[in-house]
Amino acid sequence: MYKKILLIAVVVYAVSAGLSYAVFTKIGLPMSRTVVEENLPEETALGALLNIDPNEPRDQACPLNGKLYTNTERQAWEKRRPLAVMIENDVNARPQAGLGSADVVYEAIAEGGITRFMAMFYCGAQRYDTTLAPIRSARTYFIDWASGYNFPLYVHVGGANIPGPTDALGQINTYGWAMQNDINQFSVGYPTFVRNANRLGRPVATEHTMETTTEKLWAVGEDRGWTNMSPNRRIAGQAVPGMDWKDGFTPWTFQDGNPGAGITAKIAYNFWSGYNDFSVAWEYDQATNTYKRTMGSEPHVDQNSNEQIAASNVVVLLTDERGPINEAKHMLYRTTGTGNALIFQNGQAIQARWSKPTRTDELTFVDNRGNPVQMVRGLTWISVIDSGNQVTY
Repeated sequence: MYKKILLIAVVVYAVSAGLSYAVFTKIGLPMSRTVVEENLPEETALGALLNIDPNEPRDQACPLNGKLYTNTERQAWEKRRPLAVMIENDVNARPQAGLGSADVVYEAIAEGGITRFMAMFYCGAQRYDTTLAPIRSARTYFIDWASGYNFPLYVHVGGANIPGPTDALGQINTYGWAMQNDINQFSVGYPTFVRNANRLGRPVATEHTMETTTEKLWAVGEDRGWTNMSPNRRIAGQAVPGMDWKDGFTPWTFQDGNPGAGITAKIAYNFWSGYNDFSVAWEYDQATNTYKRTMGSEPHVDQNSNEQIAASNVVVLLTDERGPINEAKHMLYRTTGTGNALIFQNGQAIQARWSKPTRTDELTFVDNRGNPVQMVRGLTWISVIDSGNQVTY
């Protein structure tokens, strides 16, 4: 009799829990709970997603950064759209998880001298489910740079919403992203997004705890019909034909690495004077033909691998910076038109010009002769600073 009662109680609990989750999922609201998950020190701990023959050739170029992958990985990424993920950089939020696995990273000030990242995940995240943390809010200029990738899945936790030019959430609606590619934690919630209070092994404020994974995010895209070439995409309730996100997208040109003599072995720059916790330095490693990143005088490591972040190309994009312009101390950057840039690769420095005619155009780079700069295959890191800032190298 006791066993029968216990069995009934277990069934009732399971059904009620399932109904609660279903209701929250259906109406698009996050469940109000904090979930502490075991920290996974490496992305491989989450398990391989693809069965790849170790002898399969790596001859498929990633359209974002030119890195070479197998045909198995290419077939996986072609079913999806890139992820553009907002990751914060408050000192108390470090180390971040996932930045070292990105294909491209954009870096600029969010507010109050504190920088933020928008990391693009596509090719490099097909083999393993990659933990991403901590996820933070949207900013208008990151939306502009993401727009060059033809409606990537834009991932964030809320965003700037003060009326005016910094109103990122308003722009998401104006641009039609809410119905096509916007993954806002406020409308998705658990279990896609988790407040992992123990992710750093020390007490941190709640805003530094939001965590997700690449596979969870792509699952949301699939559920909403936001896959690549999906025949079931719907905009404003109307079915629309499938579209390859690469239609009209012209990748940067790429080159195999050609390690140099380290003439520009060290690079350094600040975003704001006096905010040394966010100052950046890169040191060229000829053995790997990459630049090792330091931030706030400390090696910048990825929590997933505990390895120092290394980029094949370091781009310092110089543009007009305005702000703080409201009570939230939000910033604005000129994201369209042209401007100067410095590109570091192969141990060398290139004087370049950046160009982005409109919000939806790609960001491109040419050298001082007007020729497209060939990016070295691998992670490209783009730091955006004010034109008046000094870069030492």
